[in-house]
Amino acid sequence: MQVGGQHYRTIWFDEDEWGVVNIIDQRKLPFCFEIEKLRTLEQAAVAIKDMHVRGAGCVGATAGYGMFLAAKEALTAEDFELALRLSAQQLMATRPTAVNLQWAVERQLSAVLAQSSSAARISCARQTAQDIADEDVEACTQIGQHGLELIRQAAAKKIEGEAVNILTHCNAGWLAFVDHGSATAPIYAAQAAGIAVHVWVDETRPRNQGARLTAWELEQAGVPYTLIVDNVGGHLMQHGQVDMVITGTDRTTYTGDVANKIGTYLKALAAFDNAVPFYVALPSSTFDWELADGVNGIPIEERGGDEVTKMEGRLDGQDEIREFWLVGEKTPAANYAFDVTPARLVSRLITERGICAASAAGVAALFPERKTGG
Repeated sequence: MQVGGQHYRTIWFDEDEWGVVNIIDQRKLPFCFEIEKLRTLEQAAVAIKDMHVRGAGCVGATAGYGMFLAAKEALTAEDFELALRLSAQQLMATRPTAVNLQWAVERQLSAVLAQSSSAARISCARQTAQDIADEDVEACTQIGQHGLELIRQAAAKKIEGEAVNILTHCNAGWLAFVDHGSATAPIYAAQAAGIAVHVWVDETRPRNQGARLTAWELEQAGVPYTLIVDNVGGHLMQHGQVDMVITGTDRTTYTGDVANKIGTYLKALAAFDNAVPFYVALPSSTFDWELADGVNGIPIEERGGDEVTKMEGRLDGQDEIREFWLVGEKTPAANYAFDVTPARLVSRLITERGICAASAAGVAALFPERKTGG
């Protein structure tokens, strides 16, 4: 993604200080573009838990880099393997819903513990972190190309010059991955192909990832968009103003159930009722190959109620980002961060290998080598 004419990934090794990892602090956007340096495992864990980084692919990549930082620290421990495994547990406890995190940590554990010397362990951990990030970028690139065909088909049905209207929920864009994004990758590919697109951006309460992140991303890329409150989507679909919905996912069962930011299920219901295609874009690292029943099996993260009762913003003419109350200070609030959309409401899954039905058979056809069901 270009920011101010310069290309950035969401996470990368610092070129000037060996062993330091750079991230974009997403808490500051869209008001301030700030790079944060991670030097320790603890800093990486805090970055994930407190959402300095967020989004399935970016969380997974950060966990991969975090395991590199953990391997460096474990070199001074009496028992390297024990120290690394404890660090792995610390990382995996930060966010329970996104499966990419566990996948990246376990991949690092397997690779690093197969090495016998200290130098080989560090080299392996560094290379594996880089590989995880590079593979995420390539997967999202391919998702964009496959999803482009769906947008191209929708554009063929429009009056010449009329934009394809796409609704998205939360942020499954460049900021949620290492580059390109999942749900936004087809949009960027369509823009590059000269297809007119317009994006309806859900604000995505309570953390407003759509309003603060997706809108900022699309503006940087020059993609036309309109911000809407979360409850407008159904109205737009009823009146023919949405041609398709594309969302991301933090965990998808091998049967096609999808866990995504809270409110996604309601959008899927509205899309189903109005015959609007509901697509979910994901790299294969987001599949849970052991889980069949997403509604009853995917752990749903519950976050603090202050994310609901308070909000951050910036006053006119001031640079400082401030937090303010939305409700009475004694108001109790529940904060479920995700919900699960059953496969029956998902029109298609868009992966790096192609497009498939949201079903066990559909997924297996694209990934025949994967053993499913534990």
